[in-house]
Order: sequence, then structure tokens, then C-alpha cells
Amino acid sequence: MAQTPMNKLREQVLKRGVSSIKRLGRTFRIMDDDRDSGINLEEFGEGLRDYGADLSPEEVKQLFSRFDKDGNGTLCFEEFIVAFRGHLNETRLKAVEDAFRKMEKTGDGRITGKDMKGVYNAREHPKYKNGEWTEEQCYMEFLKTFEPDESKRDGVVTLDEFLDYYAGVSADIDNDAHFVLTVRNAWKI
Repeated sequence: MAQTPMNKLREQVLKRGVSSIKRLGRTFRIMDDDRDSGINLEEFGEGLRDYGADLSPEEVKQLFSRFDKDGNGTLCFEEFIVAFRGHLNETRLKAVEDAFRKMEKTGDGRITGKDMKGVYNAREHPKYKNGEWTEEQCYMEFLKTFEPDESKRDGVVTLDEFLDYYAGVSADIDNDAHFVLTVRNAWKI
């Protein structure tokens, strides 16, 4: 059975190690030659070749069409990365939802700096130790991890944002047991 262009690209990217998705994201931004916050088919093909992806022109076109969800002939970073990394399977989803529930203390479905107390020890943060930040600043900085888009950042992490973050982590870990262990260890579940 022939390998799909998506699986072929994923395999080539993941061979590059644990930060491969982030590097691909950087490459995506570099692909945007005309700096219009999106890439067209030509920029996409050039960027993949520069990245070292071994794909035929037809495979590049197939991928571009798959990533261009709104069909406007341009890919934005979000369309690209969401389509590329895929979704969490049931096992991984349960582990991430368990972690979210542990962090989300108030029952409102959102993680705030208040929820972080007792889950994240801000007093061990180097900037807290040297007096540069308060505990609240440490919590807010940590929460930014789950809200990478500054224009949408509000200091409140929703389950969707938490799942999006871990979908990216998941894309770099092949084994379900290893992924679940990583999540459980991170949140002491």
C-alpha cells in the first residue's frame, strides 16, 4: 500500500527529533516570502524543499489542498499545524483531560493563575527566587505556554487550548504509553 503524502511528510519531520514540529513552524514562517501571514502553493513547495522534505510536486499539491481548509489558496499557520499534527487518540485524550481537571480547581472549565496554586510551585521559578517576579507573574508566564498566539492571549486557558498544546506534544511522541507517562509525570497524576 502506498504511503500518503501526509504520512510521508510526518515521518520525515518526526525523524528530526522532539522539536521537529516547532522547527517546521519556524520553517513555515520563513516560507512566507511576501510576509502576508499566509503561504501560497509556490511558497509551500519551496519551503518544503528547503526543509529537506522529499515530496513530488503532485504530493506537495495534495498536501497544500488538504491543509487549505477554507480553500482560499493560502495557508495560515493555524490551518497548517492543526492539519499536520492531527488529533489526540482516545488514550492520549483521557490523559490530557485528567491533567486539565487536576489543574482546573474552580470547576468553571478554565485554568487561571488562581488554579495554578498548589499545582505549580512558582517559588521555585528563578525569577521568583531573585525577586524579579511575583508568584502571580510566574503563573501567568507559565499559562502563556498554552496560549501561544499573543493576539488571543487572555491569561485563561480553556480545555481546547490545553488540548491544542498537547496535540503538538503528542505529534512528537510515537508511543501512547510514553505520552501518557509524560503527561502524568508532568502533573503528578
